[in-house]
Amino acid sequence: MTTTSPSTPDPVTGTGSPLRIGIGGPVGSGKTALIEALVPRFVEAGRRVGVITNDIYTQEDAMHVRRELDGVISPDVVIGVETGSCPHTAVRDDPTMNLMTAADLLDEHPEIDTLFFESGGDNLTLTFSPALVDVFVFVLDTAEGQKMPKKRGPGITESDILVINKTDIAQYVRCDLTVMNADAVDVRDGNPVVLTDCFSGQGITELQQKLEGFRESRE
Repeated sequence: MTTTSPSTPDPVTGTGSPLRIGIGGPVGSGKTALIEALVPRFVEAGRRVGVITNDIYTQEDAMHVRRELDGVISPDVVIGVETGSCPHTAVRDDPTMNLMTAADLLDEHPEIDTLFFESGGDNLTLTFSPALVDVFVFVLDTAEGQKMPKKRGPGITESDILVINKTDIAQYVRCDLTVMNADAVDVRDGNPVVLTDCFSGQGITELQQKLEGFRESRE
């Protein structure tokens, strides 16, 4: 694992470290699919991307990302963390496991300038520690119901970007997308809401641009 002296910037959080993007949200909301849609766009833009996934007991998400992004990024830059406990613990309460994994990844691949952290699926209270990520994206999907934004919760109200995913199936799950979007905007006090369909690509470029804006704001 990488070690740093007091005068050496931390490779994960210090000056020159990658843009660290946290993707969280309930089970099945499309967090993995969102990462798989975003990464090729970042790569096309010349970014060098790494991905760290979090599951409680398995490497399933990491293996899925490696398969889906085969030929886009090396499988060596996709790492799975088995948290062994609630995902909140590993990305919010004590992100040590993720920070250590990121340090090891950057030690082997110092060229990485964009690093995704995917939390294991959980409820509306999930957030990311600011010690771990620069920008926190929370993902809802239309199948969860148009009422979800009104339930608030810190994931919905405090995330830097709220994504409403699976817009393509809204009409089939009795979700009025216009109402869901309006309610989300209303509870977020001006912070951005992005509507996405990972399979058609709707909203993915807009989301990428907003994420790059966070890179620019910290430089």
